[in-house]
Amino acid sequence: MKTEFEKMRSCELANTSDPELVESMRRAHEITAKMNRCSGSEPEYKMLLNDLIPGLPESSVIMPPFYCDHGHGIHLGENVFINNSCTFLDGALITIGDYTLIGPNVQIYTPQHPMGYMERRITQEYAYPVTIGKDCWIGGGAIICPGVTIGDRCIVAAGSVVTRDVPDDSLVAGNPAVVKKKLL
Repeated sequence: MKTEFEKMRSCELANTSDPELVESMRRAHEITAKMNRCSGSEPEYKMLLNDLIPGLPESSVIMPPFYCDHGHGIHLGENVFINNSCTFLDGALITIGDYTLIGPNVQIYTPQHPMGYMERRITQEYAYPVTIGKDCWIGGGAIICPGVTIGDRCIVAAGSVVTRDVPDDSLVAGNPAVVKKKLL
């Protein structure tokens, strides 16, 4: 039988009041609170960030403040830059490819609540992974919704709300974001 964590990471309905999930979120919020009191260049900040996001490449940068649900569900490639005030809700995995730039105030969501109002009264939710390819630029204030895959070399215009997959080499903009042009 799967744990609630395993269900969550498998896109299945998971009980969010499960002690393991609650502890994971508590730990991440404690670490980010400490991180967000740092400037981002202090040795303590880098140590806390590596504790929060295991396997974080040395070449990747996350500017404070930064917020997330768990931290260990975030996987960054080499030379990723994440600007300040970003929120990554990583119930499912969030994967970001090499050389991708994330603007300030970008929000990446993996949780999805049930559609029926009676089901929403129970502490449960789904989580769907978000994948952003290599060499992308996500403009400030963009929102990436659960289950979205953004291809390589894409640009998401500032303030866009991405609700669907984005093919490689596309510029998308709007709410909901639509392909405005092919880049290659």
